[in-house]
Amino acid sequence: MAQLVKLQDYISRYQIDLARYPTQFVRLKKSQWERVKRQWELGEEISEWQHDNDSENDSFEEKERFSLLKKWFAGRQKANSGDVEQVEITNELVSDEDSIPEEETTLTFEPKIVYAPQSIHELKRMFIDQFFHFQMKWASSTLREKSYVDPRFMRDSLLRNLLQKLPDNYLLFYYPILQIRKAPIELDVVLMSPTECICITVLDTENQAVYVGGSERFWIKKVGTKDSKVLNPLINLNRMESVLTQLFKQDNIDMPIRKVVLTRNGYFDYPGSSFGIQFIDRRNYGEWMEHLKKVSSPMKHMQIRAAQTILNNVQTTSFNRDIWKKSSQPAED
Repeated sequence: MAQLVKLQDYISRYQIDLARYPTQFVRLKKSQWERVKRQWELGEEISEWQHDNDSENDSFEEKERFSLLKKWFAGRQKANSGDVEQVEITNELVSDEDSIPEEETTLTFEPKIVYAPQSIHELKRMFIDQFFHFQMKWASSTLREKSYVDPRFMRDSLLRNLLQKLPDNYLLFYYPILQIRKAPIELDVVLMSPTECICITVLDTENQAVYVGGSERFWIKKVGTKDSKVLNPLINLNRMESVLTQLFKQDNIDMPIRKVVLTRNGYFDYPGSSFGIQFIDRRNYGEWMEHLKKVSSPMKHMQIRAAQTILNNVQTTSFNRDIWKKSSQPAED
């Protein structure tokens, strides 16, 4: 699973220590997946995974369902050695001797099995879906600060797809807001692989839309017999490249930048020259994702430096957790 380093202007723990948290993220995911998989294989106590199913106020039907579910798990005493799947752990910075540093934290990840998976693949899907929710909290809070997350990001299928499909060695900046010369600049999607920085501008509005592009300020979007204008996505894309090129140059970052225009549910018709720009649409989206997934290189020093350069220039909006504590304390006489 790719790592969500920065989401809009939300606080990010990666801003605190980018050298530490990628490793901690991978170790946490690995240890929790192995725990859940082992419990599922051996039919260990399911009660740890349920959401208050043992409360006295549960209905008779709920208790009966829980009893049957517990018996089902108890019957899975033999391990399925030929049907064991691993959640991808690709960050070679993590070795067997590594340990997650002790840290006082307000955020832990404890996956819960809320139904009886029939296969290891179902279990993996349930684990990954729950881990996505954890990632959203991980990417918007620290020990002392927290940001309010717009609920739309929890429903964002592209964000979920990138995080769940790509391996751990990818760092994702999702519509980050930068401060350049005291002016806020919102970028689109920045995906940092071990070897390159990928700038992505997304056109996902209507299914089967055809985007007819050129060098003009506006492109034509065709949906059935209806035509409308959309802003040329290359304008945003070129601006992103310009901003990042400037930042990388200031910090002596040697990281190639690749530009992508993406639509998962539509098509591109671009008769002009596409030198230096990759058009990814419904026809080749799957192939493009598979190509990204095959990047097996471990995280690299230059990748971390490039990500840190972006983080050094981001805008952050958050509030201090101590506000809760102070507001809950009685006023002194």
